[in-house]
Amino acid sequence: MILTDKEILNEIDKKNILIEPFDIKCLGTNSYDVHLGKYLATYTDAVLDAKKHNQITTFEIPDSGFTLKPGTLYLGVTQEYTETHAHVPFLEGKSSIGRLGIDIHATAGKGDVGFCNFWTLEISVSMPVIVYPFMPIGQLIYFEVQGGIQNYYNKKGNAKYNEKSPKPMESMMWKNF
Repeated sequence: MILTDKEILNEIDKKNILIEPFDIKCLGTNSYDVHLGKYLATYTDAVLDAKKHNQITTFEIPDSGFTLKPGTLYLGVTQEYTETHAHVPFLEGKSSIGRLGIDIHATAGKGDVGFCNFWTLEISVSMPVIVYPFMPIGQLIYFEVQGGIQNYYNKKGNAKYNEKSPKPMESMMWKNF
């Protein structure tokens, strides 16, 4: 079951969901709009290696905008810090973003119960497009879970993305080897 606007507000009141900053105007019928943070990153190597810690270069998006180019993977981040303690959050792109040819995640649209962080975006584009800091980029949808939870993400010793950061985080796949 997907939470409605009223239920999202109830869960915020119960402290099961935290969104900072929170703006009631961003609350949709059954989602919450999130915005592109002010940082983007790109990988420094032309070939990425899943067994290696691939380094990134992080930069700030100027107020005048930045042109994303096809063939480059950009790591972005949401402006919003979120915590989800009793639901499964899904991040999807806004349809207006999709209609500009922007994909905001390659595969990682689902968070785990207990995810407490900014969302790293895996951004690719089908044609050059200018993006701006704090523009609407996606929407969070919250799914109700059934049953007790044994292993909250923020309490897992092997969780790779628990370090709170308002900057994009590179792949930590290398930690699996």
